[in-house]
Amino acid sequence: MKARSSVLVRVVGMLAISMMVVGCSKAPNDNQIVSDIQTKISGDSGLQGKQLAVQSTNGSVTLSGVVDSDSQRDAAARYASSEPGVKQVVNNLQITPPQQAAEVPPPPPPVQESKPAKRHKTRKPEKVSDEAVTSSQVAQNTPPPTPAPAPVQTTPPPPPPPPPPQKVTIPQGTVLSVRLIDPIDSEKNQTGDSFHATLNQPLTINGDVVVPSGSDVQGHLVDVKSAGKFAGSSQVVMQLDSIKSGGSTYNVQTDQYKKQGSSRGKNTAVKTGVGAGVGAVLGGLLGGGKGAAIGAAAGGGLGAGSQAVTKSQQIKLPSETVLSFTLQAPVTVVANNKGPNSGRQPLDSSNQ
Repeated sequence: MKARSSVLVRVVGMLAISMMVVGCSKAPNDNQIVSDIQTKISGDSGLQGKQLAVQSTNGSVTLSGVVDSDSQRDAAARYASSEPGVKQVVNNLQITPPQQAAEVPPPPPPVQESKPAKRHKTRKPEKVSDEAVTSSQVAQNTPPPTPAPAPVQTTPPPPPPPPPPQKVTIPQGTVLSVRLIDPIDSEKNQTGDSFHATLNQPLTINGDVVVPSGSDVQGHLVDVKSAGKFAGSSQVVMQLDSIKSGGSTYNVQTDQYKKQGSSRGKNTAVKTGVGAGVGAVLGGLLGGGKGAAIGAAAGGGLGAGSQAVTKSQQIKLPSETVLSFTLQAPVTVVANNKGPNSGRQPLDSSNQ
């Protein structure tokens, strides 16, 4: 009897051990894994309310949905990986920042109802029908129409910037017609004196004005000679130095303008001899000797006086005289077609 009981106990123990081994080696239930993970996620305050999907296939868990931060994404992955029977966690959770609250437009300004005009006390009105009273109440409760918004005035765009200044080169050989401002006189002026003038005609390139008429011109006297009392001739030599246009001054190289008077040498000798002859005649009439000397002196003085009266003409170039010069080298300027005197009429060139 004891031997049978011992055998029975051993059989029961072996069955229990077999059931435990079978229970441990049994594959996890995917549905149970999903349920347990969702329970853990729902218990997290940061993941509550999140639409998260949990799927399990043979212990491989996939998480999908949207969370607010990396910490929430990591927390969900930890819950899944800590579940018994989970072999792998595929975390497909997307991170999206919380949506900003939509801006609520400000409420429209309250419409001020106009105060009804003060009614004068009149006689008692007649009884009004119910339909009329209802229509009046509807009219009073209907808000006035909202006025249309005023058109927005747009600022016109600024004008485009002016084009950049264009530089042009006036070629060598161009003729400069100038009109004198300062008069020139061979008796008064000296070598080295400067003079001022203006451009008589505009300078053009391909028909376009690049330096307007009336522009300031400056030059100097290269040589000035005044006729002597008894011999020599007057002479004036002039040359341009610069021209001013559009607020800039440009140096120029031009040829020389020369003006020379007639010689007085032979004419002076003849007239002086005549004067001496007249003096000798006077000396003879006075009886010779001392009288002859006095007559000769008088005759010489007469000749000198005649020469002073008939001396050769000095060179005089009055203001407004038009002279022409030729450029000996090209000059580059900034094109300018307007000036203070660009509309004046040019004068004829005289080149006296």
